[in-house]
Amino acid sequence: MKTRKEHDFIGELEISNDLYYGVQTFRAVENFKMTGRQIKDYPFFVKAFAQIKKAAALANKEVGVLCPERADAIAKACDKIIGGEFIDQFVVDMIQGGAGTSTNMNANEVITNVALEILGHKKGEYKYLHPNDHTNLGQSTNDTYPSSIKVAAHAKLDDLLKAMELLKKELDKKAKEYKDVIKMGRTELEDAVPTTLGNTFNAFASYIKADIANIKKARELMSFLNMGATAIGTGINCHPDYKCAVHKHLSKITGAEFKPAEDFIAATQDTADFVQVSGCLKTAAVRLSKIANDLRLMNSGPRCGLAEIELPKMQPGSSIMPGKVNPVIAEVVGEACYEVIGNDVTIMLCSERGEFELNAFEPGIAYALFNSLVILENAYITLAEKAIKHLKAKPENCLNLVLNSVGIVTAFNPVIGYENSASIAKEALETGKSVGDIAIERGLLTKEEVKKLLDPKSMLNPHMSHTGKDK
Repeated sequence: MKTRKEHDFIGELEISNDLYYGVQTFRAVENFKMTGRQIKDYPFFVKAFAQIKKAAALANKEVGVLCPERADAIAKACDKIIGGEFIDQFVVDMIQGGAGTSTNMNANEVITNVALEILGHKKGEYKYLHPNDHTNLGQSTNDTYPSSIKVAAHAKLDDLLKAMELLKKELDKKAKEYKDVIKMGRTELEDAVPTTLGNTFNAFASYIKADIANIKKARELMSFLNMGATAIGTGINCHPDYKCAVHKHLSKITGAEFKPAEDFIAATQDTADFVQVSGCLKTAAVRLSKIANDLRLMNSGPRCGLAEIELPKMQPGSSIMPGKVNPVIAEVVGEACYEVIGNDVTIMLCSERGEFELNAFEPGIAYALFNSLVILENAYITLAEKAIKHLKAKPENCLNLVLNSVGIVTAFNPVIGYENSASIAKEALETGKSVGDIAIERGLLTKEEVKKLLDPKSMLNPHMSHTGKDK
C-alpha cells in the first residue's frame, strides 16, 4: 500500500495514502482509546466543525489574510464534508486529552487534504496548503472546538424540539379522545379521588410543553460563540476584523444566527452554558421517565394489575412464560432517561474542572451532551410512535376500579364529616363492604344521597356538589 511521510515536531510517520487525516490525528488515535465512539459517530458534530472552518476561511479571505484560491478550496472541501462526504475520516475518540486539540487537527488535516485534491495536488503536499497555517488561520482549538460544540448542539436541539412536539401532539390527541373515561386518581400509589384518563394525558402534555419552553430558552445560549478568541480570549494571531466577519459567514452558512460572546476571555474558560442546557435536558428526562413509568403501572396486568390502558404489544415478553407481553417501550424510555440524568453529572463535573483560562475537559462535556441529545430525541420519538399513538383505554376496568375504591369515601366528607368518613373507610377495608352500603347501614346517608355523592361525574367537579351546613 502506498504511503506518504508526514511529520510534526515529535517526529515523522508513514501515513497511508488512502487516508485524508494526517500525523496528528494518527497520534491521537493511538493515544486515546476510551469510549470506542469516534467523532464520525456524531455526524452533526462533524458538520458543525466543517461549517466553522468554512466560515473561518471565508472570513480570513474577506479581511485579506488568506488568498482567495486557498480560501475557496477550503470552503469547497468543507462543503463536501457538510454534504456528508469524508465523515469516515473523523476517527479520534470523543473523549480525549488536550481540550479537543486532536479533534480540531483531525478536521484541519481532512479539510486540507480534500482541498489539496481540489487544487490539483496530492494529499500531504502541505507547501501548497497547510493544516495549521491556512485551514487553522486565525483560530485555536480553544475557540473552534467549543464553538463547534455549540453549533452542533444548536442544530441537534432543533431535532429534539421536533421530537418533543411529536410526543406532545400524540398526548394531546389521547387527552381529547379519553376526556370522558373516568379513572381512579392515586397519591403515593394509594387510592385517592376520581379523575379522567383525559386529565392524565393532558397533564403529561403539559410537562412536555413546559420542557419545550425551557429548552428553547436554553438553546439561545448556544448562539453566543468565542470565534476570534484564539488561545485564551485575547485574539492573538487573529485579524481585528475577523471576529465580526466569521460570525456573519457562519450565520449565513448555517441559517441560524450566531453572535460573538460579550467577553471572549470569559467565554473561552467558562462552560456553564453547557451545564444550563444539560440541566434542561435532565429536567425533561425526569418528566419523561415519570410518564413512562405511569404508563407501565396503568398497563399492568392484564388481569391481576390495574389494566387501565393497553400498550401496544411489541414483542414476546418471556422465554419461559407463554403469552407474557412486557411494556418494553416504556421500560427502554426510562433507561434512556437515566442515561441523560447521569450525563448531566458528567457535564457538571467536567465544567467545574476548568482551571484558569481554559477548560481542558470540554471533550467530556461534548461526549455527554451529544449522547444526551441523541438519546433523548430517540426516547421522545419512540414513546410517541410505539406507545402513545396506538395505546388503548379500558374504560370498564377504569370505572370498576373507581366504584370499588375506598378512596371515594372522600366525597362524604362535606356531608357527614371527616371522622365518620374515616370510620366508614376503616370498616370497608376490614369487611370488603362498599362505602355506600356502610353509610346507609349507619343511617348517615340515604340511598339517594349515596347515589348522588358517588356519581363519578359529580366527583369530578372540583367544587361541592351540594350545600352542606356546618352543624
